[in-house]
Amino acid sequence: MLPSADLIRRASDAVYEAMPPTPQYRWPLLCERAGAEVWLKHENHTPLGAFKIRSALTYFRRLRESGASPKCAVAATRGNYGQAVAFAARREGIEPVIYVPHGNSPSKNRAMRSLGATLVEHGDNFEEARQEAMRWARAGGHHAAGSYHPWLVEGTATLYWELFTSAPPLDVLYVPIGMGSGICGAAAARAALGVKTEIVGVCSAHARAQYDAFQRREYVASPSSTRIADGMAVPAPDRDALAVIWEHASRVVMVTDAEVAEAMRAVYDDTHNVAEGAGAAGVAAILQEKERNLGRRVAAIVTGGNVDRALFAEVLSGAS
Repeated sequence: MLPSADLIRRASDAVYEAMPPTPQYRWPLLCERAGAEVWLKHENHTPLGAFKIRSALTYFRRLRESGASPKCAVAATRGNYGQAVAFAARREGIEPVIYVPHGNSPSKNRAMRSLGATLVEHGDNFEEARQEAMRWARAGGHHAAGSYHPWLVEGTATLYWELFTSAPPLDVLYVPIGMGSGICGAAAARAALGVKTEIVGVCSAHARAQYDAFQRREYVASPSSTRIADGMAVPAPDRDALAVIWEHASRVVMVTDAEVAEAMRAVYDDTHNVAEGAGAAGVAAILQEKERNLGRRVAAIVTGGNVDRALFAEVLSGAS
């Protein structure tokens, strides 16, 4: 079930206490490159450089309003969600403990610690870190802040509400899929506003569980090997999110690391914005589907700009 317009407006109250709405721009050079009118929603301009701040602010506000007052909240992440949990939990007086896999982004780890999180490294991938985080939370009686929840969707819906009410009517919206709160938020805002924009999910060709699950309409787990798009490195989708995606997305496309790297360069060259791998995935899909979108008005979400300097330098040099 998708959140209503009233719930999205309520979520916006929590979001706008901490940040203003983010901009959406039509970039002429990117339009020329894509052969379409391209709008970018700049979630890389939030205080944490990613859209996850919206969902966490909403989640922890709703948690407090529900009467719960946990001392500690536990989450697993590759980075952006962990920063958001740390930021939002601290605002509500809750201690954040964040699990990440070994080899996680050093800059994102530093950012989480700087926001007051206790950081725990466990496992070789997100799923192993997630399972251990949930086990530790259960064992200690702590609050487990999972990566998908209706309250998180309420928060992410605020960014799509901004986009749909600020940009001209859009033909297609490309949304990167991690655990699914983003694309479900897009579906919620579209339904609440009654717009007709086609929603297309984007996943990594090197982490194809979401794609395979959509094609087969069944739960599918698949290993992840993406080097660049860690925000989409999800080997095990959320079953509740899958049901929403199956109903509200028209299709799901896959983009390779090479296509994502090219999109990161395109975003930098054409807009002088920094997009992390998952943040450029929507643009990668637009460029991949250039012939399909000729002359149309399309949009992508720059879901984040938190990319390590060394990796970004490698991408800009063309080495990736």
